[in-house]
Amino acid sequence: MPLTFSKALASSTLVFDGATGTEIYRRRVFTNQCYDELNLRNPRMIEEIAAAYRDAGVDVLTTNTYGANRFALEKYGLETQVAAINAAGVALARRVASETSTEERPVFVAGSVGFPNAETLEKRSRTEIVEAFAAQVDALVKAGVDVVIFETQPSRETAEIAVDAMQAAAPDFPFVVSYALTGELFRAPNTLETRAKRFAELFAPFESTDATVQTGVAVKASKAGETAKTGANAAACPCCQLDAATRPQPLAWGLNCGFGPAEMLNATLEIVKTLDKPLIVQPNAGAPESFEGRQLYYNSPEYLATYATRYADLGAAAVGGCCGTTPEDLAEVVKAVKPTARSRRAQINLIDAAPDVVELPESPVESRSRLAAKLARGEWVSTVETIPPRGYDLADFIDKGRRLKEAGVDAVNLPDGPRASARISSIVAASKILDEAGIEPVLHMCCRDKNLIGIQADLVGCAALGIRNILFITGDPPKLGNYAAATGVFDCDSIGLCALQRRLNRGVDLGGLALPPATNAFFGVGFDPSALDRKREIDRLKRKIDAGALFAVTQPVFDPNVLLSFLDECGDALSIPVIAGVWPFVSYRNALFMRKEVPGVVVPDEIMSRMEAAATRSKEDQLATGIEIARESLATIRSAVQGVQVSAPLGRIEVSLDVLR
Repeated sequence: MPLTFSKALASSTLVFDGATGTEIYRRRVFTNQCYDELNLRNPRMIEEIAAAYRDAGVDVLTTNTYGANRFALEKYGLETQVAAINAAGVALARRVASETSTEERPVFVAGSVGFPNAETLEKRSRTEIVEAFAAQVDALVKAGVDVVIFETQPSRETAEIAVDAMQAAAPDFPFVVSYALTGELFRAPNTLETRAKRFAELFAPFESTDATVQTGVAVKASKAGETAKTGANAAACPCCQLDAATRPQPLAWGLNCGFGPAEMLNATLEIVKTLDKPLIVQPNAGAPESFEGRQLYYNSPEYLATYATRYADLGAAAVGGCCGTTPEDLAEVVKAVKPTARSRRAQINLIDAAPDVVELPESPVESRSRLAAKLARGEWVSTVETIPPRGYDLADFIDKGRRLKEAGVDAVNLPDGPRASARISSIVAASKILDEAGIEPVLHMCCRDKNLIGIQADLVGCAALGIRNILFITGDPPKLGNYAAATGVFDCDSIGLCALQRRLNRGVDLGGLALPPATNAFFGVGFDPSALDRKREIDRLKRKIDAGALFAVTQPVFDPNVLLSFLDECGDALSIPVIAGVWPFVSYRNALFMRKEVPGVVVPDEIMSRMEAAATRSKEDQLATGIEIARESLATIRSAVQGVQVSAPLGRIEVSLDVLR
């Protein structure tokens, strides 16, 4: 049976397309023309736009019918063309979708419907408005859309009209109500409490109250002069036999327009906590921000894609773009979201051990490495994170390892292709620094680049090389790097890797076969105390511990109180040693980059202000301020954790050592 839109939304993170109006305008069709009529007058242009989004890899194409209702078309003299324009819009999108759509990878078509503007609401009766939008919905459904999406709804009132239109035209057909939240909602004097109340009103179920029914449409008698059918009149009309139980409810809610990616993230963070239905998030391209006297637009494809992954991490069922976004933007969103969305869904399948295979007892934790022994004894540990070089000349890299060992550092953390960069194998770097510098590595291993067979081979190889400390991470999507054609594997996430390594530590491989001798890895995981969805982050950390994780390392901590409150909230469930990540800024630009461009990193305004003030003095002051901030953070959290991982910014290990002194 073909996959329906409803099932796809429930089983995967879908990617919607971006703006159609932006693309039309880029083709020099100015706003004195009716964009919806182009479905009839210039179908090739609309097909080209849809094909560009399809080729970008999106899952959902939205029809060019946003303003194809009677009221919007009247000013162009096209009010009699509602059915024709909507049917043509669906046919164009469906034709483009069908060229690549398969049962394994369907491309859905969403019928776009706008909203009645203020003038229409003022001058037209409620019944007339609902009838007009019901006519558009009827045309879209009959033409073959997979779902109807009411976009950019400015109020609960217009959303109610959308529901009434569905009741009239297609009460059993899936539809989405997507709001455009204005910036005023997030500015003083609005508070978290007032916004929560407003969201509760916007996203409440739609109920029938004091309704009249005309032409099969349940509408409120809200304008003077309108008369509700009651008594015998209502009883005589079968359409009037409606109640709250039969009124259509949206399949999903949406957020689109109004905000750029950053502001939309704040809205998403608050709204996901209140919903019991899927959420679709489609921000505008962005708004300018001031930087050193310039107005910069943080609206590159990578910028949008980074935020799209954050929406998905918060639980959004679908992401996409709105005003100003392009096929180029959505191509990056697809690269970022689809691979990691797969990792969120993938569950590792460890085949039961064969009848003649016996799982061995795991070795004592303290016997696995020097780092493991110190943590098992409750002693403080210090590690420094430094990135393996791009080339294969490791002389300088090994020299840094020797200097860190001489300074008393316990281990060197080695990221695995950070920011999806191509560098020398981190396993080779780990082996060399262990053998030639005499300092233990903590090898990061991510799920991005190899399937489970390749990962298992690497884990066994680590055992052969004496690399015992391993940190499992899900990994950055390939789009963050410079290799556009690279794909992400993501057979599982870091939880699955923990389960695999624990199986190997018991002498059994992925397929349930004996693997003598058993590996002896001391393996840990990462977590983000600044995660927007703290409940989800804590839940995932608990699942990692249940899967066998033996220690945890945090993302860089810039607000110590955030980490402390996170640890308090975890309580006794956090039963493994925690090593806190600390990043010393070397400059204001470094701080700005971390804040803007690195997913999962939150730099408080206060710290940004301190770094910006230092930037007015000298480079030396900026570095000194960055080290001072890192030391302050470490001093605040030291009693709550068992160790520290200090990053070496730009490979400068002397900065890391200054923090540890």
